[in-house]
Amino acid sequence: MKSLIRTLFSFVLNPLESGEDPYAYKPSHRTILIVLGVLFSILSSVAFFLNDSGDVGYLFPVIVFGLVGLVAIVVGAVGSDRAVAKIWGSR
Repeated sequence: MKSLIRTLFSFVLNPLESGEDPYAYKPSHRTILIVLGVLFSILSSVAFFLNDSGDVGYLFPVIVFGLVGLVAIVVGAVGSDRAVAKIWGSR
């Protein structure tokens, strides 16, 4: 299952996992990334379901928060240590 997810999201993971530069990785970074991804996904879902107006302008933040949450969860769950470090900007 992990290899299938890595294949589906290779367009996100490959740029983050490339390079030979040194990086600073801590296991807590992965945990925090997954927690933040879940929180962004929950925020996106709540914003989507609580909209009562007929306006579609609310979809922009819903899509942005949803994509940020999805990327964070995928990188945190199946990304390499280098990918997690690049998300945090650790060098």
